[in-house]
Amino acid sequence: MDSSILIIVLSLAVLISYGFDLFSSRFKIPSVLLLLALGMLTRQATDYFSVRVPYLDTILPTLGTLGLILIVLEGGLDLELHGERLGVLRRTLLASLLSIIGGTLLMAGTLYLLLNDTFYHCLIAALPFSIISSAVANASVTNLSDGKQDFVVYESAFAGILGIMAYNFLLLSRDSVLGAVWFFARDTLVMALISLACCFLLLYLISRINHRIKFLPIISVLFLVYALAEINHLSSLLLILIFGLFLNNTELFIRGTLSRILKNDLFEKELEQLKNLTAEGAFVVRTFFFLIFGYIAVPSELVDTDALIVSALFVFIIIVWRWLTLRITYSSAARPLLWIAPRGLITILLYLNIPENLRLVGFREGIPMLVVVMSSLVMIGGAVRGQRLNNE
Repeated sequence: MDSSILIIVLSLAVLISYGFDLFSSRFKIPSVLLLLALGMLTRQATDYFSVRVPYLDTILPTLGTLGLILIVLEGGLDLELHGERLGVLRRTLLASLLSIIGGTLLMAGTLYLLLNDTFYHCLIAALPFSIISSAVANASVTNLSDGKQDFVVYESAFAGILGIMAYNFLLLSRDSVLGAVWFFARDTLVMALISLACCFLLLYLISRINHRIKFLPIISVLFLVYALAEINHLSSLLLILIFGLFLNNTELFIRGTLSRILKNDLFEKELEQLKNLTAEGAFVVRTFFFLIFGYIAVPSELVDTDALIVSALFVFIIIVWRWLTLRITYSSAARPLLWIAPRGLITILLYLNIPENLRLVGFREGIPMLVVVMSSLVMIGGAVRGQRLNNE
């Protein structure tokens, strides 16, 4: 493909995605659905003109991982650990734990009854679908009260981290659960110590680097440490979350003389610049991830009867279990929150990363996209119904 045409295509993709984002914020239609639809339409156009786009299957997992890192960093940079927020922290942590554990068990049980494979394989297949998408959910709560917004933001941030840690634990427990507990606890402790050391080092670099290019090298260091930790099967996203929390709550960790050494007068302004850079990077990566995922989707897999039935069952389980979870963790009227349970990038990425020998036999490939679409449609329906009730 000619380089000029490629530049035009990439630029148009970002501009169209930005337009989708504006449209989504006004009409409450998740931009994920629009990107997936655009990807599928683009595939039809390239097939019609006999244009072949290579290497997409290789690019997609890498884009997903980059997007995951940036989304988790963005979430960590948004979380405040002040005393007045301890209540919502406890409730959202419990909500995310219950959502992942209960949702995974219920969906795994459904798959076990339908497909009659080992329950372990069913757990591996079901776990990605128990994790709420922070990017989609956070964009849908702008019209809710601050308390409900905070609940969704914190819940989705915790769910992403806990879900990925649970996924890694399941992979480790393939041979021995007790061995997995030991390795998981050890690796988590090691990763937490490495994360703290990286936090102090990166904060020192932020305060000392005077070059106009400051944050890209620091984010590159994060990516590097993440990749090295991932190669050694450590809880690498823990580093990203701790770094984000650390920077956004330095007053809790850095005091006295240490504050004068590690922070400068421009720190708050520079932190805001890092937040903006992270948000825009996550936006670009997410754009191309969902465009490519829509592009490589096989339409026949999306109209497969078995895939539609399983996807509908999954969404039903997600909503019913969310209702029970909110009854336990959210004391006031939680009806608007009930429908805000979309699945997105983490679900798709974890599913794509399931090792071939742990794949569930008979599980349809179209289910991940169908669950993403259906859960987003349920969220739209809930928002429309809530708006009507408010108008009445």
